[in-house]
Amino acid sequence: MTDEPLPQKLIIITAPSGSGKTTIVKELLQSIQTLAFSISATTRPPRKNETDGVDYHFMSVQEFESKIEEDAFAEYEMVYQNKFYGTLKAKLSEIWSNDQTPLVDIDVQGAQKIKQQYASNSLSIFIQAPSLEVLTERLKKRGTETADMIKERVEKAEKELLLRDKFDHVVVNDQLEDAIKECQSIIQNFIT
Repeated sequence: MTDEPLPQKLIIITAPSGSGKTTIVKELLQSIQTLAFSISATTRPPRKNETDGVDYHFMSVQEFESKIEEDAFAEYEMVYQNKFYGTLKAKLSEIWSNDQTPLVDIDVQGAQKIKQQYASNSLSIFIQAPSLEVLTERLKKRGTETADMIKERVEKAEKELLLRDKFDHVVVNDQLEDAIKECQSIIQNFIT
């Protein structure tokens, strides 16, 4: 009998913009020690308080396209015009080599792609706001987007909500603490 290694697990968290995904992910990373954040690459500019190599790997469009040619991404998407996001294969491998489980925090299209690629050993959670009205208010409160950007994000969220059943679990983020606890329970059951 051979000792085959267990498949390396992957946690995928996705949501329409403004659903509270980033806040939930930060709590999950603090409360579940075996998780490690897989820092995505992006071509969008950093927001206030975001640091390269901590929140994202910020790249130019040219750098990103070069990585695509090198087949360096497990998945990537042009989420908005000239705003690419992607999951670097090297980052996943680094986390697995440290005996940890990568947690990816990515957009809905990217989440579908990576879910297909790692179907047998991944867990996907779709976070949604209780309503589009609540989501719109959350985006306005951020103070980081123009009215046109908010409109674009809400229209995209409407389409993304139609895809929620393609994921393993849907968590409605109405009360943040409840949503965090639900995600913790789902992940603990998967990784243990």
